Amino acid sequence: MALHRDLMNIIRFLATIIVCFSSALAVAQTAGPREKPNILIILADDLGYGDVQCYNPTRGKIPTPHIDQLASGGMRFTDGHSSAGGCTPSRYALLTGRHDVRNRMEGVGIFTSFGGPPLIPPERLTIASFAKQHGYRTACIGKWHVGWNWPIDKAERGLLGTRTIWDMGDDYETPSVTPEQLAAWKNIFSRPIGGGPTALGFDTFYGIDMPGWPPFCFIDNDRPIGIPSAFLAATDLKEDVSMAASQGPAIAGWDFVSVLPDMEKRACESIGAMAGSNQPFLMYLPLPSPHHPWAVGPEWRGKSGLGTYADWVMQTDAAVGTVLAALESSGAAGNTLVFFSSDNGFSGASAAELTKQGHYSSGPLRGFKGSPYEGGHRVPFIVRWPGIVKPGSVCGQLVQQTDILATMADILGAKLPDNAGEDSVSLLPLFKGAEKPVREHAINSSGQGAYAVRQGGWKLIVDTEGKLKTKVQLYNLDEDLAEKHDLVSREPGRVAEMQALLERIVFDGRSTPGPKQPNDGKLKRFLQAD
Repeated sequence: MALHRDLMNIIRFLATIIVCFSSALAVAQTAGPREKPNILIILADDLGYGDVQCYNPTRGKIPTPHIDQLASGGMRFTDGHSSAGGCTPSRYALLTGRHDVRNRMEGVGIFTSFGGPPLIPPERLTIASFAKQHGYRTACIGKWHVGWNWPIDKAERGLLGTRTIWDMGDDYETPSVTPEQLAAWKNIFSRPIGGGPTALGFDTFYGIDMPGWPPFCFIDNDRPIGIPSAFLAATDLKEDVSMAASQGPAIAGWDFVSVLPDMEKRACESIGAMAGSNQPFLMYLPLPSPHHPWAVGPEWRGKSGLGTYADWVMQTDAAVGTVLAALESSGAAGNTLVFFSSDNGFSGASAAELTKQGHYSSGPLRGFKGSPYEGGHRVPFIVRWPGIVKPGSVCGQLVQQTDILATMADILGAKLPDNAGEDSVSLLPLFKGAEKPVREHAINSSGQGAYAVRQGGWKLIVDTEGKLKTKVQLYNLDEDLAEKHDLVSREPGRVAEMQALLERIVFDGRSTPGPKQPNDGKLKRFLQAD
């Protein structure tokens, strides 16, 4: 009898252990994201604050169901910003966690054919190199536009034959390619290109430099794909393409319409491959749309009923949906932190036609791309992270794309070096529902010499080049989001305080706590405001 009782006690004990182990395993399986989430950053190009339905429900007429669905599954920030009102500077800031005023071009974009030398030196920490330090696989697919070291000597540069649309005028003819040019192109396009994504922490890159500027070819890691054989220029484009910005070398059969679908396809394939690995992954997906050229695919032409730009936005939204569906199919969506934003505001092209039809691409905001006003840099800013970010939540706190790097560090329990992410703060408390601001101030550049500084709801604009009617302007965004009422004359003390804040942020080399850091440029533009 005693033996039987002892045996039953042992069985009950083992059963208890099994139940406890099963319960612990179940908890572990449903406890939410693992310590290192995958990170997917989707960056639209020139998408306005009011171009996304969930940001502009009353005066936005373009359907964006996939971006709206992303917002309903996560958090929508209503005071989210790019660092600048232009493509290049805002990308620099997102990748480095550093305000664009600090780079060697001091907030100005790279607008020339074949870009310019890299704005980001290889020793500077980026979101990609930081992720790699923590065991991530990293990929960049899309539009780069932060500079390359193209292997072009002085003689070869003279044979490129590139001209901007402003140089060409309205009555030009596309020139024939000379044998000397073909030989130079063969040399240039057979060499690796330095200083690009793979030099800055990305394991792989596939994409283009700028959608409407030569060279008209794809780049795979650090190699151009194909050898150009002809010139492509604005007048050569099909009717379905709105505009290309310049003429230059193009590979045979280059088709603007295929660029976005090709990148969309590559992104889906890359997500599937990386999700099957035992490493977490970071993918940076800077889309080429809805920037010019408006290369709308056949199935999207006329779909919006509002014109080519609106069709292009709809196709961009669909591309976002396809990529998110691929993430879901890969099985990685539950453990992936998704960021969605735009590099700056709406370009302003066809704004009058859209407004007549009741669509306001900047929503309630003043200005467009290239402007220091809110329409230039307040952008859609959406985050989804299952198990951490509450679905359907809205956050009104001031945030910026520079904050991605510090947020990654906070999630991974890492400390950034003093000389990295100097303008980046963690958004993790906001993801978890905190209502306290994580940043009290931020600066933005217009890309044309005007700078804005935020302090709470107040905003000061300082024009360093005299392109605005008033050199110094002050607005209370809490009461005047449309920036209609300049309060400089009523608030001289606040103007002086905020101008001093702007100068301190710029010249200290950082806006976060820590030792002063050097800026890359000489700040000539900013000093002109003195």
